[in-house]
Order: sequence, then C-alpha cells, then structure tokens
Amino acid sequence: MSSAEINSGSENGTMIDTIIKEGKIVPSEITVKLLQEAIIKGGNDKFIIDGFPRNEENRALFESVINISPEFVLFFDCSEEEMERRLLGRNQGRSDDNIETIRKRFKVFVESSLPVIEYYESKGMVKKIDVTKPIPEVFEDVKAIFYPYGLKFNNT
Repeated sequence: MSSAEINSGSENGTMIDTIIKEGKIVPSEITVKLLQEAIIKGGNDKFIIDGFPRNEENRALFESVINISPEFVLFFDCSEEEMERRLLGRNQGRSDDNIETIRKRFKVFVESSLPVIEYYESKGMVKKIDVTKPIPEVFEDVKAIFYPYGLKFNNT
C-alpha cells in the first residue's frame, strides 16, 4: 500500500518515502485513509493487512474510523540479530536497508509496535510463529493458522 503510494509520485508518496527512510512511522491519518480506500476498492469482507497497526495511535484510529477489529493478529517472532542479518542480506535495493535505519526501526518497534502486540495478546488475539525455522516449516505454520478461516494456499 505505502509502496504503491510512493511509486505514484504523489505528494503523500514523497512524504511517506522520506518518513520511511528516517526509520519513522507514517502518520496514522494517512495510513488509515490509504487502508480505508484499499478496503473499499477491494470489495471483500476478509482482508490481510501487513505491518499495521504499528503503534497504539494507529490501532485506535483504525478501529474507530474503520470500525473493525481484527479477527486475529499474526506475529512473526524473530530475534533482532536474525532480522538484521536477513534485512542486510535481502539485497532488494531498498533505501532503508542499511544498518543505521534498521537499528532505528528496531528501536521504534520495541517502543511503539510491541505494545500493540501486547494489547492484542491480552485479548487472546495474537498467533505467534517462530520464523527462525526453515521457510517450509514457517509456511506450514502460517497455513495452519489461516486454514480455519477458509484461506486456500497455492504451493507454487
């Protein structure tokens, strides 16, 4: 969603790109507006939102504006050391794949995003997956979580 907006060259896209490069979180009003537009355009009654909410303000605004609470929250559990190794090794040419920005993102996650996970965990809504396991095992764990919700996976 954010990448599509960034690639559009819009004023919002330029601002989002700058914020991401600084390792910060995009303002809730912008993210919720983009999510609302995507949900309406999608026309489905079920959808997956990746990487959101990132902080308590995101969560509260999304739930009040969109008036939706998640069925569950999928949390990929991984150590900072492993995430750093993977991000530096993914070689996607992203401007935010450098050690300084990655470490800023870790700090933001611990300070802002982890409390959101803890909030949903207190409501019994978090489903954790240990992603340090081999990819095929992680994929099987993900499929097992989504299977009861009717989501089908193509193994190709």
